Parts: sequence; C-alpha cells; structure tokens
Amino acid sequence: MKINPASVTESTHLKNRQYCQNQIRITKIFLLFTIIACAFACLEMFKVFWEQLLDHRSFAAIGQIAFFILIVLLTYGNFVYQFTRLGYFQRLLKHSSPNREDLEKIYSQDCSPLAILIPSYKEELDIVRETLLSAALQDYPNRRVVLLIDDPPEPKSYAAFESLQNMRDLPNSLQKKFNEAAYPFLQAKKEYLERKNSNKSKPQKETKLLIQLYKNAFLWFQNRMNEYNDSTIRKELPEHTRVFMRDSFFKEWCNLHLERISELEFLFTKGGADPYRIEKEFNRLASLFTVDFSTFERKKYVNLSHLPNKAMNLNSYIYLLGKRWMEKKDSRGIFLEESQNDSSFEVPRADFLITLDADSVLLPDYILKLSYVMETPGNERIAVAQTPYSSFPGTSNVLEKIAGATTDIQYQIHQGFTNFGATFWVGANAMLRYKALLDIQTFHKERGFQIHKYIQDNTVIEDTESSIDLLDVNWSLYNYPERLAYSATPPDFGSLLIQRRRWANGGLIILPKLLRHVFRWPWSFTKFIEAFFRVHYLGSIAAVNIGLVILMGSPLGEGVETYWIAISSLPYFILYGMDLVRMKYKWIDLIQIYSLNLLLIPVNLAGVFMSINQAITGKQIPFSRTPKVIGRTSMPSLYIVAEFSLLAQLLFGFITNYMYQNWIYSIYNLGNAILLGYAIFKFIGLRSCWEDILLSINRPPAKTVSHWVEQRVAIDLEGAKDLQER
Repeated sequence: MKINPASVTESTHLKNRQYCQNQIRITKIFLLFTIIACAFACLEMFKVFWEQLLDHRSFAAIGQIAFFILIVLLTYGNFVYQFTRLGYFQRLLKHSSPNREDLEKIYSQDCSPLAILIPSYKEELDIVRETLLSAALQDYPNRRVVLLIDDPPEPKSYAAFESLQNMRDLPNSLQKKFNEAAYPFLQAKKEYLERKNSNKSKPQKETKLLIQLYKNAFLWFQNRMNEYNDSTIRKELPEHTRVFMRDSFFKEWCNLHLERISELEFLFTKGGADPYRIEKEFNRLASLFTVDFSTFERKKYVNLSHLPNKAMNLNSYIYLLGKRWMEKKDSRGIFLEESQNDSSFEVPRADFLITLDADSVLLPDYILKLSYVMETPGNERIAVAQTPYSSFPGTSNVLEKIAGATTDIQYQIHQGFTNFGATFWVGANAMLRYKALLDIQTFHKERGFQIHKYIQDNTVIEDTESSIDLLDVNWSLYNYPERLAYSATPPDFGSLLIQRRRWANGGLIILPKLLRHVFRWPWSFTKFIEAFFRVHYLGSIAAVNIGLVILMGSPLGEGVETYWIAISSLPYFILYGMDLVRMKYKWIDLIQIYSLNLLLIPVNLAGVFMSINQAITGKQIPFSRTPKVIGRTSMPSLYIVAEFSLLAQLLFGFITNYMYQNWIYSIYNLGNAILLGYAIFKFIGLRSCWEDILLSINRPPAKTVSHWVEQRVAIDLEGAKDLQER
C-alpha cells in the first residue's frame, strides 16, 4: 500500500497540535496548583507574622518580612518559567513554517543585501572555519561574510603571530574553493539567459539541465560531508561538533538537493518546468556558492575604537557600511578617511546584518526564514529577528551536556518571552535591520576621536542593553519559533565560569533603563506585562543567588509554612523535568542541572558584584572571552575557596535548622550540601581544585626571548603548561 506523504505530514502536524494543546492544559493546571500553594504559604506566613506582632517580637516580625520577600523573589522565577512555557506552546500551536515556494521568491526578485559579521578574538581556526562555512552556505542570494579579526595586529609571541596569519588566510582559502565551485553554475545561468533572450529556451531541455546541475551540487555537498569522517582533518573540532556539521548541516543540504531533483524529475515527465520556475532555479544555483569573503581588523586604524569588547568590534565595521574609504598615515598611525577617490575602497551597504559568534553555526535556511519574516508586510518595525541558539547535541562530556541542557531550556524561555512581547536580543546569531541601528546610534570620544556606537558596550551583555534602546524608539524584537542556530558550550568549569560570570554581569546596571522605559508616559497594560518578564530576566540572577545564599545559611521560617513553600516549587521541577525529556535528556539530568546551578552560585554572585562595583565606581568591566582550548582552563583559587565555603555554609545551615527543629530546612540544606559536594567532585574534580590552588600560589613567570620575525613583532616563549595543553 502506497502512503501519501501529504497525509503523513498532516498526521504529524495534528499529533504535534494535540501535544501542544495537552502541554498548555498541563501548564495551566500546574499554574493553578502553584497559585493555591503560594496562597496557603502566604496565609501561614501572615499568621506567624501577626502572632509575632501581638507578642511584641519586633525583630522576629522584621525577620519574617525579610523571609517573605525572599520567598517571593524565589517564587517569581517559578511563575516566569511556567508562563513562558505556556507562551512557548501557544506559539508552537499557531506556528506553521512558510512553504519553500514562498521562501524562494527572493530568487525571482530584487533581494536586500545582507552582511554576516563574525567577530573573532584569538579563536581556534577549525571552529571559525565551521562558522564561516555555515554562514557562507546560507540559502540566500545577496550575502557576504566578513570575519572581524580582533587579535592584536602586532603579536608578541610566535604562537599568536602564527594563529593570526592563519586566521587572516582562512577567508581567502575558502574564497578560492567557493569561486571554483560557483563557476559552472554561473556559466550555466549565463548560457540560459542567452538562450532565453534569443527565444531558444526549451522547458524540457532546461529542466533536464537543472536536474544535472542539482546532481552536481549534491555531489559537492556529499564530498564535503564525507570529509567529516576523516579524523585527521579539523583536529581541533570537537567530535560531536564534527558529527553535527556532517549530519545536521551538510546532510541537510544533500537532502534539500535530492528533494529538488525529485521535483524536477517529476516536472520533466510532464513536459518541463514553467519559465518562472526555470529562471528561479538557475538564479538559486548561481547564488549557491557565490559569496564574498573578507576580513577586517579595526585595531589597524587609530581612529576606530580599540576598546576590548565584541560590541565595539562590530560597531567599528557597521560605521563603515555603504561608504568609500581611503587609508592615510601620519606619525600616530594609519587612519581611515571617507573619500570618493578612485583609489579608495568601498564597504558595500547592507540592509540586514547577521552578528554571528565565532563558535556558532546556522542551519541552511536560517537567513531564508528570518528574512521572510523581516520582509513580510506589517513587520517593518522588527529590528531584530533571531532564533535563540541551542547547544550542539551528542557530547560525551558530562559538564558540557548539563550546561548545554540549561541553554536548551533557555531557548524555550526566550520563545515564551516573545509570546508576551518581551523578546531580548541574543547576540550570538541575531539578524539586524541596519535602519534600526541608525535610530539608536550614539557618539562618544575615545583617544580624541569621535566614535560611532550602534550596539551599547556599557556592559558585557551588550545585546541586552541594546534591546531596551530599540524599544525606546518603537522598534520590536522577534524570536522565530524553530531551532535553527547552535553554539558551543564550554567543556570545562574554568571556561564555563568565565562565560556564566559574564552573563551574570550587567543586568542590574540595565535594570534602571528598563524601568524608565516601562514607566515612561503613556503607560499601557502591555508594557507592564512585558516588564513582568523583562525585570526577571535582568534581576533574577542577583535576587535568586543572593536569596539562596541567605536561605541556605540561616534558620529562617517558623513551622508549617515551609511545607507549602516546598509544595509550591514542585510544579516547577516537574515541568522542567518534562521539558528536559522532550529535549532528549533524562529525568536524572534534572538533579545534575540543580547541582550545577548550586556550583554556579559563587560565579553568579561574582558577576552581580561586578555590576554593583561598576554602578558605584563607573569603571567599565572588561569583556572576558570564553576560552576555547584543547585541555582545561584553570580556575582562580578564590572561586575554589568560595565553593567549599558554600559547602560549609550549607552544612552549618543544616545543623542550625536541625537545632531549631526546622525539619524541612534542615533536610533542604543537607540535600543541597550533598548535591554541591557531588557537583564539585563531578564537574570540577578534587585534583583540579588542588592543581588550580597550587597554580595560583606558584604561577610561573613568562619567559621571553628577544627575537624578531618581522618589523615590530616580538616573540614570547610561552609556559610549558600552555604548550602541553595545546
């Protein structure tokens, strides 16, 4: 019996629809349960508070108020998670991906120019190569790829010099390969247009030629896919990333070509495709490998920003778009000056930009689908369209897997934000409207030069602050409800520490700007709904982590109210576990995620205190790049001490609550102590803790030798430990 593919698709869609409806019902039931449990908890806490007032125990009453505020802050996150989960499934229920015919109309009309900007600072070559490939092989005609190299242009070590030269050469080597691959398809299009203009084009013959061309394209992608089976190539690429590129990127392209071949073969039997389809297919094939690679290094020019952060790297290039420039030199160095002379060079304009982290990968139809959203009538005020990135699946590293699971959960939360109009810009892979960036442009002085700033760099979470700037000038942001982008997760706790500390830093600084936006006249109900989610996003890391530290070490609460608080948290953990299982994780991973979150408390607090320090002193926190090295990134000894101090605090909390007969809290602290001890042992390692403490005490001095390989480039002999790790 032959199965109709259309009926299979419809059946799958109906099953997905039924699943979403069931999840919406479950979430609503759990929300109601949480509200009831919280109401009983509040009632019990109020009874205790009232008794304390009647007994004239003012200090105890103040403590009860503090306890109540603490519980409210922790429960706030519970409600945000459940509401965003509800919003996520409501969006999935309404979402239907546009068909290929509508998406590919861009191949039959003028297409907005797009630039994919990839900021890179001391990245691994193999990792950047995959990012460049995923950017270049997007199903979009008018695109170019720019690698924004931010390494010091005059390196002082041989390793840094070699790495920089290899990075500069990478786009050129890819350009040669792409030009070679593009030539036969460009030639085929040229010959087709000649036949068309001379009225010699025959639909069936053109269709047959298109079939052969698509077969050639399929073979190119198949050969690239097979290269990932050779472990001697791309040695620095993690195995699960290698598998992802092979099976999820290049295989996806192969499948797309096979589907197109099948469609064209069917049309061939019917006398050939129509002229519109034929021209569209020739245009699509001609643009498949036609992409311009280039590099740019802002630090070569004295009149561009040299501030050490990703935002200013992007801002420097965005400023150059659509203008002609000439290099000029004086005693201070090389300048870029706007010029219309023939000897100047042009930076092409771009209506849309993609800012793509150097360790991220886009699926083939990422830009195709997002540009469709941006160009759809009614969406003219969308400034940022994106799909929040997911983690690369399939890693055998336990820490990377569990940290990646939290990233995958964040994808769902961000999609839920969009349902309530509370989208935040996620800078790892966002599509930006250039016109919107001009509306939030600011200027400042740096080393005596006027610098143009489009993306804010006041904090290390530059995309989050710029989200508020866009809202202030009536632009909106949008999350596309499909997983189309993936990014690397740190494989060791030292590098994860740097990443998560950066994520925790800046929210408190941005929060006043958000509140000014929310309370700016005219007020609206939708603004306050957005604020419910946005305030949590910016302030939760500070509130939750400070609250947990207080809760874990103090004998707070009296009597039965603690039971209702514990009961109110059950829906959160049950739904979180259900979501993990849906994302191909296991229920046991819920416990490991909880353990990791305990381990990250000192890290998050460090980021929060950095924000407070910046708010008080006005001194900007430098951007800390997440290391991507083969080996392990060491931890500062202060964090190791903080982890064991937190463990001691939990044990102290267990003892004091046991003495006060607060049984729930004594069990809570003991359980947390066990899980934190497990996390230290599993995710860091006792041996690694000891090694990093010794390294902090006995850090070896760098050895240098006066050797010159080119003008003004000195060489360091780096420590043996670093060489061994590499």
